[in-house]
Amino acid sequence: MDILKLQNGSDIRGVAVAGVSGEDVNLFPDVVNRIAAGFVAFLAEKLGKQPTDLCIAVGHDSRISAGTMKTAVLEGLCGSGVTVRDCGLASTPAMFMSIVFPQTHMDGAIMITASHLPYNRNGLKFFTRDGGLEKAEITDVLRHADTMEVRHGNVAAVQTLPIIDIYSQHLCHTICQALGAADGSKPLTGMHIVVDAGNGGGGFFATKVLDVLGADTSGSRFLEPDGMFPNHIPNPENKQAMAAISEATVESHADLGLIFDTDVDRMSAVLPDGEAINRNALIAMMAAILAPDYPGSTIVTDSVTSDELTEFLQDELHLVHHRYMRGYKNVIDECIRLNEEGTVSPLAIETSGHGALSENYYLDDGAYLAVKLLIAAARMKKQGKQVSELVSRLGQPAESNEYRLKVNGIEDVQAYGADVLQAFQERAQQAGIQAASPSYEGVRLVFSDGWALLRMSLHDPNMPLNVESKHKGGCEGIVAQVRQLLDGFDHLDTSVLGK
Repeated sequence: MDILKLQNGSDIRGVAVAGVSGEDVNLFPDVVNRIAAGFVAFLAEKLGKQPTDLCIAVGHDSRISAGTMKTAVLEGLCGSGVTVRDCGLASTPAMFMSIVFPQTHMDGAIMITASHLPYNRNGLKFFTRDGGLEKAEITDVLRHADTMEVRHGNVAAVQTLPIIDIYSQHLCHTICQALGAADGSKPLTGMHIVVDAGNGGGGFFATKVLDVLGADTSGSRFLEPDGMFPNHIPNPENKQAMAAISEATVESHADLGLIFDTDVDRMSAVLPDGEAINRNALIAMMAAILAPDYPGSTIVTDSVTSDELTEFLQDELHLVHHRYMRGYKNVIDECIRLNEEGTVSPLAIETSGHGALSENYYLDDGAYLAVKLLIAAARMKKQGKQVSELVSRLGQPAESNEYRLKVNGIEDVQAYGADVLQAFQERAQQAGIQAASPSYEGVRLVFSDGWALLRMSLHDPNMPLNVESKHKGGCEGIVAQVRQLLDGFDHLDTSVLGK
């Protein structure tokens, strides 16, 4: 098989388990073994070390293929001469922190996960001291792996590393320090927080963080790991998942609800009345929490955020909104670039819930976002206030829709999409429709009652179209104008836009 086809942007994903019609297994143990060995070759080159001088940590989420995948990874690493630490069930952010923590100080880390994807999928994420690997670095790992034979090593000699325990202690310390409490105390006593882990890896946040700090976590749901995800997809963007945490929060009369994705690099929250703090609201909430410490700073988001969010960030918080590209690595890298150039940017965050703070190694860490939110909620509760007050002046679009226009019968989809976007913008200009500038991704058209963004998908052969309106029923009129601007592109399926 072509091992390079397993690349999915800045990580690796594939089908690890049979059982879904039309989805054949391509992430075989021997392939995983070679990829792990490829990471060793990459890391040795990067650090200027011999493989025998490297120490690499390995963790996984709750997927049913985790055991088989981990064995293959351990074989590939041990067979390459590396010292390996088995972290067991872990979170993606915790695996990066295994490199940072002085008591662990790994050279690299591998997380076995496919994030929110269905039970039959799995994948690999890799970390060095610089953070998650970039797209070009993943390609390098796979090219190394393509030349490798399957490795065999003494897996029985691998020692365990309780990284989630160490990571949880770090989060507890962070909360205690921020609230002026001693380590080992219970500064969250009197707060009722429910957690929905979706049977992924996030249950530890309830048992090893909130319970330890004195919070009441009764009413929490689906904390037990179950790789079949029997209750709902562990995904803060999923409507069923958000409905579940909203229901749990309201039924429990909780102060706050928290929901994580499978590997805990994303988070969303719910207020006592069941209102979701996700997408624009999550960005606004985190920005409001950070604004006092970073006045006038720049918040980097992805391209599909609302105009109402821009107004809130700029007019209410007096921050700068830098609307950039989709893709959490793109947003994070832009935040890093701004800071290196001297523009203070404390937060890079996608509407998906991927949020990275400059103060936290630019790591997209759902648990750390939850920590920042809890600290703010605890402080406001002492003042007799609700954390919802931080975003009470955030406006919302009346309507918001996304359409995916398939590109059919074209080999070079990216080139075709570029031609469509150029013509789309030119036609809009001729029709007197303004295009937003700057636009770092696709073409964003500005209408009197809303906007439309047409862009290329990061990975799939389609062109997503996001449309928002300030009035109920307004999206239909915007879509009708967009449909006219896309007339004549025979390989672009606009049928989802109606007639």
